[in-house]
Amino acid sequence: MSRGVLVTGASRGIGRAVADAFEANGDRVVRHSTGQGDLRDPEQARTVVQRAVETLGGIDVLVNNAAVYIGHPIATTSYEDWQAAWRETFAVNVFGAANVTYCSARHMIERGAGGRIINVGSRGAYRGEPDHPAYGASKAALHSFGQSLAVALGPHGIAVASVAPGFVHTERQHDAITGPEGERIRAQSPFGRVGTPEEVAAAVMYLASGPATWASGTVLDLNGASYLH
Repeated sequence: MSRGVLVTGASRGIGRAVADAFEANGDRVVRHSTGQGDLRDPEQARTVVQRAVETLGGIDVLVNNAAVYIGHPIATTSYEDWQAAWRETFAVNVFGAANVTYCSARHMIERGAGGRIINVGSRGAYRGEPDHPAYGASKAALHSFGQSLAVALGPHGIAVASVAPGFVHTERQHDAITGPEGERIRAQSPFGRVGTPEEVAAAVMYLASGPATWASGTVLDLNGASYLH
């Protein structure tokens, strides 16, 4: 049966691959991008969900993928820029995801048909992000948020899980992977490469499937054994 799917941050990279995978499966997809609603604004976040409900006839699956990745190494960043990086990162990666999730989950509860919520986190939540500390902290918060909601929403038939990718060859990481540091980055994995958006999308598709209900609360590592914990 075709499902209604909302994917945030779906204009490129992992989000686009996830949206493509759902559409290839026959699902109905709304692809959110920044131009269609600034998730830093609680009212715009609510509007994004409302429009998706109207377009799709209901949301069965939410994928929280929208994120920002702002460099702010502590040794070289001014205090003002440091604060700005933390505000911006948490506004999108945590508060935006929390607000979209709230609106989507309340819709799912009212429909009474269950649902799936999948968060795109990061290996950086565990391994650390020395040049992007707010990003790593935001993804750790997103993982914890998902686990809290897995318990809260389970009685409503809504399963919540997260994926934690390592380096993935997206537009955002292209320069790093193909530049002077590329060999070192690829060597982090015993496979000698980085992940692909399609590999992350495949994991999201599994977590959105019926058989994955019992995986609710999980954080699925997708880093090619580059970091084990």
